[in-house]
Amino acid sequence: MLRALRRPRRVVITGMGCVTPLGIGRQAFWSGLISGKSGIRRIEAFDPSSFPVQIAAEVPDFDWEAQINPKDRKHVPRTVPLALAAAREALEDAKIFPSDLSLNDRRAIGVELGTGGGGLAFTEQQYEYWYVGPTSKASVYTIPASTHGGLSSELSMAFGLRGLSHIVSTGCTSSSDALAYAAEHIAVGRQDLMLSGGVDAPIAPGILAAFNLMTVLTSSWNHEPHRASRPFSRNRSGIVLGEGAWIYVLEELEHATNRGAMIYAEITGYGATCDAYHRVRLAEDGDEPARAMRLALADAGREPKDVDYVNLHGTSTLLNDRIETTALKQAFDGNASRIPMSATKSQIGHPQGASGAAGLGAALCAMHTNRIPPTINLDEPDPNCDLDYVPNEAREANVRVALCNCIGFGSKNSALVVERLG
Repeated sequence: MLRALRRPRRVVITGMGCVTPLGIGRQAFWSGLISGKSGIRRIEAFDPSSFPVQIAAEVPDFDWEAQINPKDRKHVPRTVPLALAAAREALEDAKIFPSDLSLNDRRAIGVELGTGGGGLAFTEQQYEYWYVGPTSKASVYTIPASTHGGLSSELSMAFGLRGLSHIVSTGCTSSSDALAYAAEHIAVGRQDLMLSGGVDAPIAPGILAAFNLMTVLTSSWNHEPHRASRPFSRNRSGIVLGEGAWIYVLEELEHATNRGAMIYAEITGYGATCDAYHRVRLAEDGDEPARAMRLALADAGREPKDVDYVNLHGTSTLLNDRIETTALKQAFDGNASRIPMSATKSQIGHPQGASGAAGLGAALCAMHTNRIPPTINLDEPDPNCDLDYVPNEAREANVRVALCNCIGFGSKNSALVVERLG
């Protein structure tokens, strides 16, 4: 095992906010996870009747106008109000009030968000206006609002934050990578605080059609949506698209302690690799996902035996779940069967680039409720997926060290290690 890298400053999480298929806010998300609730239902954003897949994990009862000026609604993608709502909760949770900040304070806070599709659904709608009509509905800000980079700028502008403002878009690993980069900015002294996490909203007709072309979505559960996402189950048949935003306040430890902030956890390790194999498929040997996890543990100065919980990528596809299981066995050197693990996507679908941030939220839930969220719908385990996936019901546990695993398109792999203080 490699020794942990020496960082000048330690980085902790002091605020959390989320907007999810299980409800609005951190408590709704945590209680939904622990109760085994499913956020998957028939698509309401548009009529899905003509599609073979008619279900997704949408955020219910979300009020755009509560987050943005009504006149701006036509000019921004859905990802913007989702991220704003989660960021507002995270800042309030951290007891950071932008209206009270000095100019120097604002310059000390940056934004680093992960997203896979960004404003892709917005762009799809804008093209329809331009090519089908009516063109009067098209936004004058079609170009800036369609670029991923506009997302972080919207948060910076909303809260008057003058620090760096970046987007990371590496597919499904986007928000894991963004959180790691945000922590690094603090560790080396570029910023004192960061808003970081992930947001995605890929539920639109063109996006659904494109995913159908890849044959990665399940079409077997349109009449029982809550049973559709079934990671590691013998009869799993594909991904369920999801959406949402999970945003965190990251802060230098001494800074947080001096102001009396409540600390959720410390970010201690990060590892990332690439299979260099295929646009959407994983190499079946699992070597590179395993190496990403080992690198994260080494970065944290931890051994496999130290890990109390793993939040899994767990997409519910036949190949990926099996390969992830293989990778876990490699990464944990005989300890894999001892560690409780769970797949959050069984409850919230696959929120694309926000996946890593969602998994971090589940890990924090386990740490602070002493209950590991379950992998629901695991009623008939695949014999090739034979680890402890905490099937169907939450489990009491003392989680001090957790690893969050992410695997993405382009055969990218990222892993984060977080630890509870005290």
